[in-house]
Amino acid sequence: MESAPVAEPVVASAPVAAPAGGGAGAELYVAKTCVACHGADARSPIMPTYPRLAGQNAQYLVQQLSDIKSGVRDHGQTMLMRGIMANVSDDEIKAIADWLSTL
Repeated sequence: MESAPVAEPVVASAPVAAPAGGGAGAELYVAKTCVACHGADARSPIMPTYPRLAGQNAQYLVQQLSDIKSGVRDHGQTMLMRGIMANVSDDEIKAIADWLSTL
């Protein structure tokens, strides 16, 4: 008996292009790996407990990301984020937040 062909798994780290017309914020969202957990559209996180970032208020996002980076916001889900945010400057946080707020 022949077995049915098995599809190759999709690699989670496959390259993702920044959305067209998104500018620096969109490019940083991809380059800083936000896309890996929060989704290409910032509406489809890989875990149901991860936030949907699209359309959030820019000031709110800047505050939350800055608090995670500094350790002010400190709980289980922020541990991984703190390591990522260590490589994101304040100007980059603002650019990403500004872009996300337009979605």
